[in-house]
Amino acid sequence: MKSPIPDYLNRVLENARPNEAGAPAGYIDVLAKADTSKMAVALAMVDGNLYSAGDDRVEFSIQSISKAFVYALAIEDAGLPAVLEKIGVEPSGDAFNRLSLERGSNRPMNPMINAGAITAHSLVVSPSATLEQRTERILTALSRLAGRQLHVDEEVYEAELKDADRNMGIGYMLKAAGIITCDPREAVKGYIRQCSISVNVRDLAVMAATLSNGGVQPLTGESVIPQTSVRQVLSVMTTCGMYDAAGDWVSNVGIPAKSGVAGGIIGALPGQVGLASFSPKLDERGNSVRGVAMCEQLSRDMGLHMMDVSQIASATVRTSVATLVAGAHEPHNPNCQREVVIFSLRGAVRFAGSERLTRALARELGSPDPEDPGSGRHENACAVVFSFRDAYSLNNIAKRIVHENIRRLLLDERSVVVVDPNGVLGMEVDAEGEKKPHPHVFKSEKDARDFIGGMGCQAVFKEDSW
Repeated sequence: MKSPIPDYLNRVLENARPNEAGAPAGYIDVLAKADTSKMAVALAMVDGNLYSAGDDRVEFSIQSISKAFVYALAIEDAGLPAVLEKIGVEPSGDAFNRLSLERGSNRPMNPMINAGAITAHSLVVSPSATLEQRTERILTALSRLAGRQLHVDEEVYEAELKDADRNMGIGYMLKAAGIITCDPREAVKGYIRQCSISVNVRDLAVMAATLSNGGVQPLTGESVIPQTSVRQVLSVMTTCGMYDAAGDWVSNVGIPAKSGVAGGIIGALPGQVGLASFSPKLDERGNSVRGVAMCEQLSRDMGLHMMDVSQIASATVRTSVATLVAGAHEPHNPNCQREVVIFSLRGAVRFAGSERLTRALARELGSPDPEDPGSGRHENACAVVFSFRDAYSLNNIAKRIVHENIRRLLLDERSVVVVDPNGVLGMEVDAEGEKKPHPHVFKSEKDARDFIGGMGCQAVFKEDSW
């Protein structure tokens, strides 16, 4: 069975596509010439599953999204106290390239503006490290985060370096204030190289999911960022990651995030998902217009806002298999002695729970995959049962995904039975006499068993109980 999630992501893309507002970053020649028709979106789960849609293999420069990860490296290499002596954590309210420092301390306001990012770059490896050493450390770390070898786009680097007067001015200001001790030209060149690293939207989603997963890369299982650093990075991303639009972002989207002027955006919801979007046209604050729209829809549809109190609840999906046995005084039912597969959802089901259910359905009911031992074990089951006995809520996106899974199973001519004593799924059953396939909905598991196997049938379980 095909997952409905890629289809949903395609709808998110198409909903944002008509928005023609904004323009590519005009102050960098290469970015100004970007193909503005390109769009992509990706979701990476913390257990390693990755979904994407659109131009998801198109590469673009990471730009300021790198600031979040280089800040993490600075904390790891220099220690948080030393970093906090040099870089603040307060929103600036100013443009990202403003030449300004905090009164009294002379620190940059936060690591997400250029002054703070140049300072963070100077602390990677050590303040006395060479440009090459810092660049190699950053490129290696970002490659580990993405799960593949990344590279610097030299054309972007040269174009940005040619027009780096403002950043050079920031570098000299930081040097004069005693914030950086290295050659300011080297610090700025290194900062520009980190911004010129090429990525695609799938890379960014996995990198964001690494933050969501406490610093553990979900595809490789490697611990790339210490968990204490992750907490600090996500905190600053929440308040400062979208520049002077941070307040609007937290209110409307509610996910720790970082944007870049090439059109990329990442979002990381701890414990759940990393997301990324790409579209080159920017608003006046330097954030992708379509990217923001896509993230707003994802957050709204999927219930991802971190202030949503339902996030405190968790959901589990359990698969069990039973063989039905006819009652002692009942006639033989053709479904007896055949397998029934039961998918039980428990707790508060949100996007992550419904996504796990979707994967379980595809693995258990699909054709066997030679590369996945155990897959397709129950492709010939006589019925598929969804049990919501222990689920006390589903948000809108979870309902939509479960409904779509049921619809696709019915199109595959599967017998689908829903046990929903509290009506949390809100499954509408077709009226009697309609030819359209529909699931059979029951309030109790006994009624469901009797329907599948005949009155008084029993279930002999291989796993769990039903």
